[in-house]
Amino acid sequence: MFNLFTQKSQTASFPPVHLFNSESRIDEEFSPLSEKEVRIYSCGPTVYDYAHIGNLRAYVFADTLKRALIYNGYTVNHTINYTDFGHLTSDADSGEDKMMKGLKREGMDVSLESMRLLSDRFIAAFEADIEALNILPPTQFARASEYVKEQINLIQTLDEKGYLYQTSDGVYFDISKFPTYGRLGNIDIDALKDGARVETNTEKRHPADFAVWKNGELGWDSRWGKGFPGWHIECSAMAFSTLGKQIDIHTGGVDNMPTHHNGEIAQCESATGKEFSKYWMHSEHIQIANEKIAKSEGNGLILKDLIDKGYSGDDYRYWLLQSHYRTKANFSYEALDASKQALTRLKRMMFIDWKDERGKLSTEKQLELVEIINNDLDTPKLIAWMHDMIKDESLSTGERKELVLECDALLGLGLSDDPEEGLKALGHVAFENLPQNVQELITQREAARVAQNWQEADRLRDALRLAGYEITDAPEGTQVTSLEK
Repeated sequence: MFNLFTQKSQTASFPPVHLFNSESRIDEEFSPLSEKEVRIYSCGPTVYDYAHIGNLRAYVFADTLKRALIYNGYTVNHTINYTDFGHLTSDADSGEDKMMKGLKREGMDVSLESMRLLSDRFIAAFEADIEALNILPPTQFARASEYVKEQINLIQTLDEKGYLYQTSDGVYFDISKFPTYGRLGNIDIDALKDGARVETNTEKRHPADFAVWKNGELGWDSRWGKGFPGWHIECSAMAFSTLGKQIDIHTGGVDNMPTHHNGEIAQCESATGKEFSKYWMHSEHIQIANEKIAKSEGNGLILKDLIDKGYSGDDYRYWLLQSHYRTKANFSYEALDASKQALTRLKRMMFIDWKDERGKLSTEKQLELVEIINNDLDTPKLIAWMHDMIKDESLSTGERKELVLECDALLGLGLSDDPEEGLKALGHVAFENLPQNVQELITQREAARVAQNWQEADRLRDALRLAGYEITDAPEGTQVTSLEK
């Protein structure tokens, strides 16, 4: 694949990167904690099932952020975690552990060994998804079950500092000891208490207190008994272990913000006395028919569903990037069809029309695209700018091609793939590689077109489609695509 970051020229000065900080709720100029590297932690999937297409938006967004920072010259140290235990079905520390729910669904025995097998399966599926979506792999994946010692040590630190209390079902963080709890998303803690349901755990001092340890027959031994660390403490311990006590950016979906991320802030800052993450960034939900995508709603489409229908990961990524990461987007196959058609045209332009074009990168135009992406990752505007630039005849074809490559370094749409491999992925088939009967149909259709016998040409197009091939008439000649790619 095209080496996206060798294209960046060291222009005298790129405009500063501005990012929307979910904590301050304003756009802020990005300034890293260290000149050495930018440290990013992204909340990863709970690997009890496939990630649905709504889940995947958070990782395309984090990838766009990382691409933009690298393009601007930063070195990025990035962690994505895997939650393979301890995530309960309710953020209120109630319900069933999702991994155990997955074991029961699959008819597997409830054991740590089975949890490992189940999570292996869905970790492999997730990594196949992010590869299909052109998501750059993180510096490290962190698996929660491999950091249990670190989680227990962090709980002990919080306990020794007086932030925890024990109940019959576990150990809880006392949010009254952390006065700024709920500052992310401006959560009204008093309203939470007033609205608490009767069935809320009566041993909790406040409804928003959260578990750092849950007792259970399955799990690990600790001084609080057998059980497992809470979901929030997992991420805190893995972030500390892989990135350090302070990080630059923490990303996730908006659903992580109220409980999970506020819990992380409280734990981390109580343990260290320092600000945990300088910036918090969150992607919005994807909806279907204006309803949130969720497995519980029965609309949990996964990427494989789209691929089985003939779409690619690039097609879905292009559709995602046409909406800003902080806006809700409503998924439909009609919209995905339009994205597929637009991206296919772009790829054919790059892999066929402009394959041999060469040109110098316009630094003036490069600054324009950098200004766009550095404005809180404005991918919809960058895509529109790219299409306008492609039509700009004041630039040579080679110059336009170079700018498309620069855009692709930021957008990750596969436009910079090897042309031969890219065409193969599109299903493009060279004439000489077609079956003899298909070659004859194409030759007959071309004769009909020359004779302006459009009825016969259309009949032959339909015959080719039945044979499994789509015909596109282009200035440089007839292009053939296999419908069974």
